[in-house]
Amino acid sequence: MHIKNISVKNFRLLHDIDLLLESKTTVIVGRNNSGKTSLTEVIKRLLTENNVTFRLEDFSFGTHRQFWSAFIAATQGVSESEVRKILPAIEIRLNFSYEIDEPLGMLSDFIVDLDPDCTEALVVARYALKEGRVKELFAALMGTDENARPEVFRVLRDRVPSLFGLSFAALDPNDPTNERAVEGSLVRALCASGFISAQRGLDDATQKDRVVIGKVLESLFTTAKINAADSESYNTAAELEIAVSKIQEDIGEDFNAKLNTLLPALSIFGYPGLSDLKLLTETTLDVERLLTNHTKVRYTGANGIHLPETYNGLGARNIILILLQLREFFKLYLAMEPRPAVQVVFIEEPEVHLHPQMQEVFIRKLDEIATVFSKEQGVRWPVQFIVSTHSSHVANEAHFETIRYFLSTVDEGSSAFRTIVKDLRKGLLAKGEPEKAFLHQYMTLTRCDLFFADKAILIEGTTERLLLPRIMEIIDEGQPEGNKLGSQYISVMEVGGAYAHIFFGLLEFLEIPTLIITDIDTVKPNGKGRYEACPVSDGERSSNTCIKAWFDNPTVTPAHLLAAEETKKICGKKRLAFQQPEEKDGPCGRSFEDAFMLANKALFEFPGPSVEECAAQAWLAARDVKKSEFVLQHAITVAKWNIPRYIRDGLVWLANNDVPQSSVATPSAEFVK
Repeated sequence: MHIKNISVKNFRLLHDIDLLLESKTTVIVGRNNSGKTSLTEVIKRLLTENNVTFRLEDFSFGTHRQFWSAFIAATQGVSESEVRKILPAIEIRLNFSYEIDEPLGMLSDFIVDLDPDCTEALVVARYALKEGRVKELFAALMGTDENARPEVFRVLRDRVPSLFGLSFAALDPNDPTNERAVEGSLVRALCASGFISAQRGLDDATQKDRVVIGKVLESLFTTAKINAADSESYNTAAELEIAVSKIQEDIGEDFNAKLNTLLPALSIFGYPGLSDLKLLTETTLDVERLLTNHTKVRYTGANGIHLPETYNGLGARNIILILLQLREFFKLYLAMEPRPAVQVVFIEEPEVHLHPQMQEVFIRKLDEIATVFSKEQGVRWPVQFIVSTHSSHVANEAHFETIRYFLSTVDEGSSAFRTIVKDLRKGLLAKGEPEKAFLHQYMTLTRCDLFFADKAILIEGTTERLLLPRIMEIIDEGQPEGNKLGSQYISVMEVGGAYAHIFFGLLEFLEIPTLIITDIDTVKPNGKGRYEACPVSDGERSSNTCIKAWFDNPTVTPAHLLAAEETKKICGKKRLAFQQPEEKDGPCGRSFEDAFMLANKALFEFPGPSVEECAAQAWLAARDVKKSEFVLQHAITVAKWNIPRYIRDGLVWLANNDVPQSSVATPSAEFVK
């Protein structure tokens, strides 16, 4: 039994998303402000808060049209039932999946269908306008033209928290009209949750002797004290209380006798009198307060001197804290009666303060941690982890099928940002296992940050990679401030001409604007049944696998490539760039090196005299070049040179294509008092 799917509507960036969950660990990746935190926040409110309220600001901007339309309808005398249909509601759906012969436990209370073959249960939470409150919501609001809109929304902002309410229902997965109201407490009992936030306070040195890890001990003790079924922990807690009680008895007489001497002499005021009781002190010790205020975690030192918690590295403290919190969630699950069907644990940015290798180990071992806890107690822990991360190490170590990519895009209807969830399990279904294995292996080995980039550049080899930063600086000199490549997060991937095409499907799926820089790689027959490299003017076809896949032509000719219009080099959000003559009917390079030489005639002399001879001379010169020396010379020593046309045109296209915009909403007048 596990949560198969979470759907969210109308909450912040999550205007309408479906998130398919793995039975064990799901990894959420994406750029900043793509909705990852919004998911954690809405589930936290749903599963941990009793009196849940939302503000108008929590509704997606796309719902403002519905609020306005409902207001217009109400002013026109439309019935309340119809107005309610127009009004938006924040909605969260939890889709549970179970086996036919599996004990259902608490889940049986949420199954309302009569289909014996159905193995799903659906729970929905709605934050909507309460019954009979339509008139109150729009009372005294005047004017229906656009000038009145800011005032209407200011009033709605104040009224939404008091007039809207949260309700829960069990739905028939096969019949949306068949539902039964349920209590929120039952939903929270069915599906427990735990949250490990990104802000864990480990690097806060502003408070003296600040302890973070030590405070977890209190929660572990409190849980152990109430769960008699966990006999080992329960007995340990009882022994702690007995030990503290004994200490309290030992210090009581002597300590309190001396403490009483500090009491003021009240007898001078006639106190105590016959009817007044005498003042005495009594010292009590509480285990929980001892753990919270007087117990600190120490690390083994030398000569009896042990180091405080804050003296350990932030990375070590972070991983210890996460493990202790996971232990706490497991102990809470054991203490619950009845035990929930599922426990969902959200972990935000586990990579905080962890070095790359530890990040990889953590995500690899997370499922194993749950297994170890389960074996220790002999009780299966039905936990599902949802890990959100900005780390390419975490993302690449996780298997493709566990990754959900959050993409922030503009809603065409409202011009507001909204989140789209890309499920790599679904997106790569059409690809064969060898291709999927290659992509995963490549991204793991190269620590590819493709999941977090605004844009991507695929290049041939080392020469382009080392010179690209300088090339981008030159391009930015002629770009408007908002279009500069240096201000955009660009992932550069060295894939070569033989493998670039394997990334086409993944790039389309992720919807990342991408420039693919490759070589034209012209060849001609060598008379021995094979093809050999040659200048472009002598070539009969291209041997470049990427180019052949792009044009879907295994025998595509250089003439066809050089004559191709710009539109043929663009497909969706991808653009292909290969060598082009610097001027009309001029010589064309075969690789980056000879194309660079032909673009910088002041630095390299190729007398020709014909175009073909000039191209051949550049090609021969490029073959003798030592790539490392060539790159260092033009990246460091030679200050001014021209960028080959094919690369310049491609980078200018990339700079101006789909310029990233902040998805953080700018405060508008309608929300400012």
